[in-house]
Amino acid sequence: MHPMLNVAVRAARRAGRVINRASLDLDTLKITRKTRNDFVTEVDKAAETAIIETLLGAFPTHAILAEESGHKPGADGASVEDAPFVWVIDPLDGTTNFIHGFPQYAVSIALREKGIITQSVVYDPTRDELFTASRGRGAFLNDRRIRVSNRPRLDEALVGTGFPFRRMDDLEDYLVMFRAMIEKTAAVRRPGAAALDLAYVACGRYDGFFELGLMPWDVAGGSLLITEAGGLIGDFTGEPNHLNGEQVVAGNPKVFGAMVNLLAGCRKSGAAGAGPAKD
Repeated sequence: MHPMLNVAVRAARRAGRVINRASLDLDTLKITRKTRNDFVTEVDKAAETAIIETLLGAFPTHAILAEESGHKPGADGASVEDAPFVWVIDPLDGTTNFIHGFPQYAVSIALREKGIITQSVVYDPTRDELFTASRGRGAFLNDRRIRVSNRPRLDEALVGTGFPFRRMDDLEDYLVMFRAMIEKTAAVRRPGAAALDLAYVACGRYDGFFELGLMPWDVAGGSLLITEAGGLIGDFTGEPNHLNGEQVVAGNPKVFGAMVNLLAGCRKSGAAGAGPAKD
């Protein structure tokens, strides 16, 4: 295992222990609402602290981009945009699920080197499933090599998605896409943790995935898993703007292409959200 990935795995497992301990006593959990339908708990913050301490303990000059604490420039003073090494962290993806005791959430950690994701970890602490990838070295689930599915047809595909929850003005556009996917695929699922959804594409549990309104920390870890597992990921036009464009479509190569074409049809029918992300 790559030394940087090894540290990220230690950080993810440390955060997972924080999350698992807290899951035993949800009634005492302190919950804060960031915006409508977007929650943060003391567990998110404690898990993020554990991750950052572990990463910066090993790599003190690296920068941090994290969901709860925001930007932390590198020790050399370089901004997160300019720093050569940036850790992109979601300490608890699926916080709403966690609050309700619904066991579908994960820790996501990725390393961005000069704009390219080179290491990633997505860790599901409830199932002890550890998804890892290093650029050029393949993707793994608990040390077993994983590949995207080989299902070629969209009408046979199981597709994951997530409803837009941060901005309700995306909902009407999204529902056009959602209806099209329901009509053209075998089935659509919406468990509520994008990092795990992307990991499930990487290991073939899903054939594809799409969502609007995602942030870089939602996508970074899962994106490398998919490409290292032989899949494709991009924005709704198929271009590689998935980290910053708030649009993600992913899948095995054939399903990815079919989904991009279907989303193009949704744009022509008036789903504005399937085009460039709104301000």
